[in-house]
Amino acid sequence: MDEAYTKAGVSIDNALRAKNMIASHVRSTLRPEVLGGFGFFGGLFEFKGYRQPVLVSSVDGVGTKLKIASALDKHDTIGIDIVNHCVNDILTGGAEPLFFLDYIAMGKLVPERVGAIVGGLARACREVGCALIGGETAEMPGLYAGEDYDLAGFIIGVVEKDRIIQGETIAVGDSIIGLPSSGLHTNGYSLVRKVFGETRQSLEVYYPELGKTLGEELLTPHRCYYNQLKPFMSLIKGMAHITGGGLIENVPRILPDGVAAGFDSRCWSVPPVFQLIHERGKVARDEMYRVFNMGIGMVLFCGENHAGEIIRALPEAKVIGEAVGRQGKKGVVIR
Repeated sequence: MDEAYTKAGVSIDNALRAKNMIASHVRSTLRPEVLGGFGFFGGLFEFKGYRQPVLVSSVDGVGTKLKIASALDKHDTIGIDIVNHCVNDILTGGAEPLFFLDYIAMGKLVPERVGAIVGGLARACREVGCALIGGETAEMPGLYAGEDYDLAGFIIGVVEKDRIIQGETIAVGDSIIGLPSSGLHTNGYSLVRKVFGETRQSLEVYYPELGKTLGEELLTPHRCYYNQLKPFMSLIKGMAHITGGGLIENVPRILPDGVAAGFDSRCWSVPPVFQLIHERGKVARDEMYRVFNMGIGMVLFCGENHAGEIIRALPEAKVIGEAVGRQGKKGVVIR
């Protein structure tokens, strides 16, 4: 059955097996607002309970972190990465995550691999109350080589219009609070692969400074900050998710004209993995801060009078700088 299509490299039977394997993962995330269940052509979400709702959306990928997962044949955390990345992105606007969709494209569809990926997606969605409402798994031999694959995620969230956080009220003297990352998150992997290689042998090397193998460190999931920060949204003037571009590129996206962010790098501990990359790759300090998060996954701006309340409630959070004046432009200074 379907012999010609199978010879062309596409297995409908494997697609059906994969669909059956992921069904329970998807159903475990569904909220009461989801209508129609699993398997319909479009995801249905009943929108209610808001006065002036504003939808907030984001789309992203995991990048070449997928090459590390493939080299180690470990795919159960990659889905966590993409959900948490997208949740953090819409969180910067003050949004609650509502539903998530994924797109997985593979050279050869391996149902067990799809099951592991979607299991991670579902786990991360459950942790923030987000429905995994739909997705697409495509087998595309000729476009993706062998068992190579790509993963993208799409999220929709909501925020009341009068509670949107965009950074326009950030002022000189405001405190900057940093929340620690769990490592590289999902950025800088092309450089890391250049420095260390991407073979199983190189990734299974144990590094005492890491307390684990390089592969274990590099596959540590991207951290999500939603549940931590949800109670403090009214105290926060602006948030920056520190992804590709690091502090230098991401923080100015939320600053008003004439305000810069002054960071004191002595106020937080840079995780050992970044020092290892810096030394082994002979990567300049300035480039490190432009490529990687350097141990800070989320940056918050708040009035100095509110910083203490947030720090007391979130022991890992630290004041790492303050908003400073900069005539005519915005930017970042790290000392």
